[in-house]
Amino acid sequence: MTSSEAFALDTRIVHLGRDPQANHGIVNPPVYHASTFIFKSVAQLLETRRDRASGAFEQFTYGREGTPTTRALEDAVTQLEGGYRAVVTSCGLGAICAALTAFLSAGDHLLIVDSLYGPVRQFCDEYLKRFGVEVSYFDPLIGADIAHLVQPNTRVIYLESPCSLTFEMTDVPAITQAARARGITTIMDNTWATPLCFQPLSHGVDVSIHAATKYISGHSDLMLGIAVCNEAAFIPVKKTASASGYCGGPDDIYMALRGLRTLSLRLQRHQETATTIARWLQRRPEVARVMYPALPDDAGHAIWQRDFKGASGLFGAVLKPCSERQFAAMLDHMDLFLMGYSWGGFESLVVPTYPAALRSTRPWQEKGPALRLHAGLEDPDDLIRDLERGFARLAAAA
Repeated sequence: MTSSEAFALDTRIVHLGRDPQANHGIVNPPVYHASTFIFKSVAQLLETRRDRASGAFEQFTYGREGTPTTRALEDAVTQLEGGYRAVVTSCGLGAICAALTAFLSAGDHLLIVDSLYGPVRQFCDEYLKRFGVEVSYFDPLIGADIAHLVQPNTRVIYLESPCSLTFEMTDVPAITQAARARGITTIMDNTWATPLCFQPLSHGVDVSIHAATKYISGHSDLMLGIAVCNEAAFIPVKKTASASGYCGGPDDIYMALRGLRTLSLRLQRHQETATTIARWLQRRPEVARVMYPALPDDAGHAIWQRDFKGASGLFGAVLKPCSERQFAAMLDHMDLFLMGYSWGGFESLVVPTYPAALRSTRPWQEKGPALRLHAGLEDPDDLIRDLERGFARLAAAA
């Protein structure tokens, strides 16, 4: 796609990563199932080895390092993010682990947001620490004061905004400004916002992570991760991902490309439905607090409004204190909000959450049980009635 910046986002998302004339006129990039690439000569083989050794990774050498299908997805998401190049991995956690280990060595210090995705905390505490990396957690609301936590050996600051489960908004520009002044690499999980609602690299982040499993796919049927890098970060992340064996499967990459085409339409519907349900929940007597930064009275709304172009369908709620029996009665018999650990697909989901077990610097003070909800593409009125019946079961179980 030429002169892509001249087109509106909804136009670009349809065309990025596609080149029909290079593929016999085929609209979608074909799926390349490939492990082995053939070289015509020793000279060509050595050239591809030099390409890899230099960190260019422009030529195709082996399936683990990508195929033309891989490159199509990487190019499309890179342009949406305003990055230099991207690296596709087998899942979102793989992209995070590749990015972290690309910039950390024994003796280094990592600053990481306290309210982060649970498996990343596990990776840091059980693996990075074991290999000699010092890990410190910081309050997601710290902003520019993060400078006071920086040590001489701090190499990476890791962010989420909004944060997992509790949806605090982190002041990304303030933190990246402090990091850049000290030569520290910043990595951010941008899965909630997608490239359409927030572009971390334009706010100073070095590596933007997406679990393409979620909104980019949109159909709950694949596992994939993407790390979008600026120029300085690309080679370390690509080399680490390749050496660690992080690679996405060709069919999953193809389906992510197909899902990407409708991301803008889907995300708009997700936000509209989530906003409708969140406002309804705020009026319910059973609900103590709704956590969704797109709401004007949310504590993080000012940052969201300043930096973000939209919201997704994922949000949280805290109920007023009730028994475990009441809580289970509500969730066990939902018709539309079914329980499942992922999100970002066409279907609505709900899970109970336990933030207190995942905090070390900012204690969780809420007394009632917490939920994470994903508003899917169903009719909002049907979803509200599903929740209404759930609250009726909660009351009946008292």
